[in-house]
Amino acid sequence: MRLLDLLTGVDLIDQIMDFPVDPIMAAKAYKYKAELLLKEYLLADSYVLYTSVFVGLLMCKLSYDFTHTISSVYFKGYASLTKMKKIEWNNRGMSTVHAIFITMMSVYLVFLSDLFSDQLDGPVTFRTSHLSNFTLGVSVGYFIADLAMIFWFYPSLGGMEYVFHHILCLVCAVYAMLSGEGQLYAYMFLISETTTPGINLRWFLDVAGKKNSKAYIVNGVAMFITWLVSAKTLHLSFLLQ
Repeated sequence: MRLLDLLTGVDLIDQIMDFPVDPIMAAKAYKYKAELLLKEYLLADSYVLYTSVFVGLLMCKLSYDFTHTISSVYFKGYASLTKMKKIEWNNRGMSTVHAIFITMMSVYLVFLSDLFSDQLDGPVTFRTSHLSNFTLGVSVGYFIADLAMIFWFYPSLGGMEYVFHHILCLVCAVYAMLSGEGQLYAYMFLISETTTPGINLRWFLDVAGKKNSKAYIVNGVAMFITWLVSAKTLHLSFLLQ
């Protein structure tokens, strides 16, 4: 059912409700109205939304376990870390995987695909696709998993600034995914995740006692360049839009 047909049906119900009716019938009519909006608008193509969130949660679980396994085998100092340090180590491995995924998908959707091209008709702020919805759903799954870990181990994995950051990102991603509005700007913002792997690598090197190594310095320079490029790219993209 098209959104126009849905709204027409809702208006018809509102007109009917203008006449005196039984309270039970009125309650049923409003219930039908709410269910119609939910099923035909918010949960359209729901299999894409539910599957993508599940994939995001599964990605977090697999990357967390993979980081633990690889670190146990190839990093000698991992075994000597405290339990909380190991949890944060694995959590940062999880966030790195998400950052790489969402950065690649954001760059593709914004700059390489035709989804937000000027050649297409219609407002760019209302454009969406199965792929763009799926990608946002994966990020929603990540933010749910990471936020749950932050709450569970609070404040070891981050204070209230992390909580506010994740809640804000989660709300924005969910809104863009369900409504289809502003996905372009959501992906332009998510491009900034490109700096996350460098931030996590800096933490890994610090914990590993490599703070005075060349790798630590090179990583710091690379982080600055990456941040500068992503920030300028984001700024130019907003100007071009």
